[in-house]
Amino acid sequence: MAYELHYWPGIPGRGEFVRLALEAAGADYVDVARGDEASGQGMAAMAHYLEDPSVAHPPFACPFLVDGKRVIGQTAAILLYLGPRLGLVARGEADQLWTHQIQLTIADLVTEAHDVHHPIGSSLYYEQQRPEALRRAADFRSNRLPKFVGWFEAVLQRNPRNEGRAMPHLIGARLSYADLSLFQVVEGLRYALPKAAARALKKAPLVTQLNAGVCAHKRLAAYLASDRRLPFNEQGIFRHYPELDG
Repeated sequence: MAYELHYWPGIPGRGEFVRLALEAAGADYVDVARGDEASGQGMAAMAHYLEDPSVAHPPFACPFLVDGKRVIGQTAAILLYLGPRLGLVARGEADQLWTHQIQLTIADLVTEAHDVHHPIGSSLYYEQQRPEALRRAADFRSNRLPKFVGWFEAVLQRNPRNEGRAMPHLIGARLSYADLSLFQVVEGLRYALPKAAARALKKAPLVTQLNAGVCAHKRLAAYLASDRRLPFNEQGIFRHYPELDG
């Protein structure tokens, strides 16, 4: 049975972190909200899980994954569930917990990147909070972004399995869902804040090597070149407003 991924159809957003894992593993999945309502997919199918009182464990928001009778919300929880099933996490409990910890830290960075352009509230337009966004962006560029990127670089440096390898990994010697998520964050930051991202990545050669390695992965290279890969845009988490990229 195919996994059912539920996420907004017009943006990569948080759903892309799950999509990358499914694509890298060559998993059978349906991107439900992007499907045809006549065939039981589309937005109405996603709304069922969010709004229907008959759903015992309703997700708070998308993305969420449906696997048989299981409905799993929250990106990090979905990847925690999928990781062992897709071969994108080590078998040992300690490594699985470490991978989950890294994923939660990535989630923190994603939230902070979003709040650069929406520091007051998601219900307001960017133009309604532009002065606050300019202040938030300056702090993010100067303090938060270098701290996050520096931490990922340190994790890669301290992984003994990376010595002599062209493509480093955050955990062990194999591709994990955390590697894929870090790739997505780097791509998003390069889109939203190209100048600030370039400065931060200049000091993080292993993060840059990991990113290049993910791009070269056979399945992912095909996916990234396909129309299944949604482009970044000014409706998603990573938005490019030139004035925020000082």
